Amino acid sequence: MNYFEDPRFLRQLIMDHYENPRNKRTDEAYTKKRVSTDSCIDDLTIQASIKNGVIEDVCFDGQACTIATSAASIMTELVKGKTLEEAEKIIAEYNRMIHLESFDEELLQEAVAFKNVGRQANRITCATLGWRGLTDIIEESRDKDE
Repeated sequence: MNYFEDPRFLRQLIMDHYENPRNKRTDEAYTKKRVSTDSCIDDLTIQASIKNGVIEDVCFDGQACTIATSAASIMTELVKGKTLEEAEKIIAEYNRMIHLESFDEELLQEAVAFKNVGRQANRITCATLGWRGLTDIIEESRDKDE
């Protein structure tokens, strides 16, 4: 059985990352981007250490709903150690999935837990909040390198 087709497994995965978020901490030496929503309690700070075009470390902190927290947690695990190009590909694929387009399940791994979020328009902002912060950090990193 494909676990990513089991709604109970997906809910359990989301709750695990909400209750035990990975990489939830701060590091003042890292580049940071604060992201928040007007419609929810979501207020996160995404932080990353990028060296030589590689995301060496990424973390987040703040208060957010279940979807935003777990999405940020999964995101940090997916992109850590990736090149900027690899991370951008993962982010683009995630956004396709959120907007109910075809996507590469293997590339997104645990992020597939959010594949049905696009059916609830009010949750799209929550599910993409941390990813938006990381995108901004990547863009700032590229601007510095130019």
